[in-house]
Amino acid sequence: MDSGTAIADSRLSLERRKFSWRTVVYGFALSRRHAHRRFVDSDVVFLDKHHPWLFFLSVGTMLLSCADAFLTLELLQRGMIEANPIMLTALAYGTSFFVSSKLLMTAFGIFVLVFLAKAHFLNRFRTGVFLTVFFSAYACLVCYEMVNLFRLL
Repeated sequence: MDSGTAIADSRLSLERRKFSWRTVVYGFALSRRHAHRRFVDSDVVFLDKHHPWLFFLSVGTMLLSCADAFLTLELLQRGMIEANPIMLTALAYGTSFFVSSKLLMTAFGIFVLVFLAKAHFLNRFRTGVFLTVFFSAYACLVCYEMVNLFRLL
Protein backbone atom coordinates (compact mmCIF):
# COMPACT_ATOMS: atom_id res chain seq x y z
CA MET A 1 0.00 0.00 0.00
CA ASP A 2 2.95 2.34 0.59
CA SER A 3 4.21 2.07 -2.99
CA GLY A 4 0.73 2.78 -4.35
CA THR A 5 0.41 5.84 -2.14
CA ALA A 6 3.86 7.08 -3.22
CA ILE A 7 2.92 6.75 -6.90
CA ALA A 8 -0.39 8.53 -6.31
CA ASP A 9 1.39 11.32 -4.44
CA SER A 10 3.94 11.76 -7.22
CA ARG A 11 1.14 12.05 -9.77
CA LEU A 12 -0.57 14.73 -7.74
CA SER A 13 2.21 17.22 -8.41
CA LEU A 14 1.29 19.69 -11.13
CA GLU A 15 4.38 19.32 -13.27
CA ARG A 16 6.45 16.13 -13.46
CA ARG A 17 8.37 16.94 -16.64
CA LYS A 18 11.77 18.59 -16.38
CA PHE A 19 13.21 21.21 -18.71
CA SER A 20 16.96 21.48 -19.37
CA TRP A 21 19.35 22.44 -22.16
CA ARG A 22 19.35 18.77 -23.18
CA THR A 23 15.67 19.24 -23.97
CA VAL A 24 16.44 22.15 -26.28
CA VAL A 25 19.29 20.37 -28.07
CA TYR A 26 17.28 17.15 -28.44
CA GLY A 27 14.32 19.17 -29.73
CA PHE A 28 16.44 20.79 -32.45
CA ALA A 29 18.05 17.52 -33.49
CA LEU A 30 14.95 15.31 -33.50
CA SER A 31 11.96 17.59 -33.68
CA ARG A 32 8.65 15.75 -33.66
CA ARG A 33 6.12 17.94 -31.95
CA HIS A 34 3.57 19.59 -34.23
CA ALA A 35 0.98 20.53 -31.62
CA HIS A 36 0.46 20.39 -27.89
CA ARG A 37 -0.47 17.05 -26.37
CA ARG A 38 -2.27 18.34 -23.30
CA PHE A 39 -4.78 21.14 -22.86
CA VAL A 40 -2.67 22.49 -19.98
CA ASP A 41 0.19 23.00 -22.45
CA SER A 42 -1.78 25.40 -24.63
CA ASP A 43 0.06 28.31 -22.99
CA VAL A 44 3.45 26.85 -23.97
CA VAL A 45 4.75 28.82 -26.92
CA PHE A 46 7.67 26.62 -28.04
CA LEU A 47 7.05 23.91 -30.60
CA ASP A 48 9.52 21.93 -32.66
CA LYS A 49 7.84 22.42 -36.02
CA HIS A 50 6.26 25.60 -37.27
CA HIS A 51 3.87 26.45 -40.03
CA PRO A 52 5.50 26.58 -43.50
CA TRP A 53 4.40 30.21 -43.81
CA LEU A 54 6.94 31.14 -41.11
CA PHE A 55 9.66 29.46 -43.18
CA PHE A 56 8.61 31.42 -46.27
CA LEU A 57 8.58 34.69 -44.33
CA SER A 58 11.95 33.99 -42.71
CA VAL A 59 13.75 33.05 -45.91
CA GLY A 60 12.01 35.82 -47.84
CA THR A 61 12.99 38.43 -45.27
CA MET A 62 16.63 37.28 -45.35
CA LEU A 63 16.68 37.40 -49.17
CA LEU A 64 15.14 40.87 -49.12
CA SER A 65 17.74 41.93 -46.56
CA CYS A 66 20.50 40.73 -48.90
CA ALA A 67 18.90 42.63 -51.78
CA ASP A 68 18.60 45.71 -49.56
CA ALA A 69 22.30 45.56 -48.68
CA PHE A 70 23.29 45.21 -52.34
CA LEU A 71 20.96 47.97 -53.52
CA THR A 72 22.07 50.25 -50.70
CA LEU A 73 25.71 49.89 -51.75
CA GLU A 74 24.80 50.50 -55.40
CA LEU A 75 22.81 53.63 -54.52
CA LEU A 76 25.61 54.92 -52.29
CA GLN A 77 28.02 54.65 -55.23
CA ARG A 78 25.61 56.73 -57.30
CA GLY A 79 25.41 59.59 -54.80
CA MET A 80 22.56 58.65 -52.46
CA ILE A 81 23.03 58.79 -48.67
CA GLU A 82 22.36 56.23 -45.94
CA ALA A 83 19.42 57.42 -43.82
CA ASN A 84 19.78 54.80 -41.06
CA PRO A 85 22.30 56.13 -38.49
CA ILE A 86 23.19 52.65 -37.23
CA MET A 87 23.97 51.39 -40.72
CA LEU A 88 25.80 54.63 -41.49
CA THR A 89 28.09 53.91 -38.53
CA ALA A 90 28.56 50.32 -39.72
CA LEU A 91 29.36 51.61 -43.20
CA ALA A 92 32.18 53.72 -41.75
CA TYR A 93 33.95 50.46 -40.80
CA GLY A 94 33.85 49.16 -44.35
CA THR A 95 31.60 47.39 -46.80
CA SER A 96 32.12 43.87 -45.44
CA PHE A 97 31.35 45.00 -41.88
CA PHE A 98 28.24 46.80 -43.14
CA VAL A 99 26.91 43.76 -44.98
CA SER A 100 27.78 41.24 -42.26
CA SER A 101 26.34 43.35 -39.44
CA LYS A 102 23.16 44.01 -41.43
CA LEU A 103 22.64 40.33 -42.17
CA LEU A 104 23.50 39.24 -38.62
CA MET A 105 21.05 41.68 -37.07
CA THR A 106 18.33 40.59 -39.47
CA ALA A 107 19.03 36.89 -38.88
CA PHE A 108 19.00 37.34 -35.10
CA GLY A 109 15.69 39.20 -35.27
CA ILE A 110 14.15 36.51 -37.46
CA PHE A 111 15.42 33.77 -35.14
CA VAL A 112 13.85 35.43 -32.11
CA LEU A 113 10.55 36.03 -33.89
CA VAL A 114 10.32 32.43 -35.15
CA PHE A 115 11.26 31.09 -31.71
CA LEU A 116 8.48 33.18 -30.14
CA ALA A 117 6.03 32.88 -33.03
CA LYS A 118 3.22 31.52 -30.85
CA ALA A 119 3.74 33.99 -27.99
CA HIS A 120 1.23 36.79 -27.65
CA PHE A 121 2.44 40.38 -27.68
CA LEU A 122 0.49 42.55 -25.20
CA ASN A 123 -1.98 39.65 -24.94
CA ARG A 124 -3.46 40.71 -28.27
CA PHE A 125 -1.74 39.10 -31.23
CA ARG A 126 0.94 36.53 -31.91
CA THR A 127 4.47 37.71 -32.42
CA GLY A 128 4.57 35.74 -35.68
CA VAL A 129 2.60 38.64 -37.17
CA PHE A 130 5.76 40.74 -36.85
CA LEU A 131 7.44 38.53 -39.46
CA THR A 132 4.70 39.41 -41.93
CA VAL A 133 5.09 43.10 -41.11
CA PHE A 134 8.89 43.01 -41.50
CA PHE A 135 8.65 41.05 -44.75
CA SER A 136 6.20 43.61 -46.13
CA ALA A 137 8.37 46.52 -44.97
CA TYR A 138 11.48 45.00 -46.57
CA ALA A 139 9.57 44.38 -49.81
CA CYS A 140 8.48 48.03 -49.89
CA LEU A 141 12.02 49.19 -49.10
CA VAL A 142 13.54 47.07 -51.88
CA CYS A 143 10.93 48.37 -54.35
CA TYR A 144 11.75 51.95 -53.29
CA GLU A 145 15.47 51.31 -53.76
CA MET A 146 14.93 49.74 -57.18
CA VAL A 147 12.83 52.70 -58.33
CA ASN A 148 15.60 55.05 -57.20
CA LEU A 149 18.24 52.91 -58.88
CA PHE A 150 16.36 52.87 -62.19
CA ARG A 151 15.83 56.62 -61.93
CA LEU A 152 19.57 57.20 -61.47
CA LEU A 153 20.57 55.00 -64.42
